[in-house]
Amino acid sequence: MKIKLLPSTFDERGCASPEQRLSCFVIDDRVTIDAGSIAIGLSDAQRQTVRDVIITHPHMDHIATLPIFVDDLFALLDEPVRIHATEEVCGMIERDIFNGTVYPPFQKFSNDRTRVMEFVPFRTGEEFRVAHLRVTAVAVEHIVPTVGMVFTDGETSIAFSSDTSATEEFWHLVNRQPRVDALLIEASFPNSLSQLAAVSGHLTPEALRQELGKLSHTGLEVLAVHLKPSFREQLIRELADLGVPRLSAMEAGREYSW
Repeated sequence: MKIKLLPSTFDERGCASPEQRLSCFVIDDRVTIDAGSIAIGLSDAQRQTVRDVIITHPHMDHIATLPIFVDDLFALLDEPVRIHATEEVCGMIERDIFNGTVYPPFQKFSNDRTRVMEFVPFRTGEEFRVAHLRVTAVAVEHIVPTVGMVFTDGETSIAFSSDTSATEEFWHLVNRQPRVDALLIEASFPNSLSQLAAVSGHLTPEALRQELGKLSHTGLEVLAVHLKPSFREQLIRELADLGVPRLSAMEAGREYSW
């Protein structure tokens, strides 16, 4: 399985910069988790193959360029762009984004061949299919309805926390898996801002360490994501100071495979 955190910002030379301001992870060039940078980070080839988007929650950094992605593809689609989210989050995105004011209601439109976009609700705790993946999502602790998940292609299994503070059901889901090859877990704020992290539904490196104490699997790669750009270097140092084996900050634009 291949996973890439799509770049969301670029330097003065037009090269991708390491800061993660928008969240979008592309899996095997077919599926994304979230859509913050989907319209600006996908390659031309990936734009032809990505038709399934899993949305963990409706915060802007996770959905920012989704409308532009659908808009760009409007006339080219032979099948709809499928938005997978809980019923509640589907409703929020339809009400607040694809509402005819902020952006056109693409869920109501067709081109000459297909509907342009459709919502595909899933239920937490129940396995569902997205392209070639089997996915199970559970609620995590954030300030809006949010899910973490485990997904597998039948050979490799990845756990993804999404945005969360200290949580429990996610770890029950992860620990029930026969194997987990990698864990993507957030670390948004430095330890000195632990109070801000808690009230905004996020983790610090120290809180991440405590969460990893709930994990029963061993030997897997742990990638920290959602590092706030203003604190990125400090967060990388604090993550390294934890001394957790195989823990590192995920690099935007780098393809990881397991």
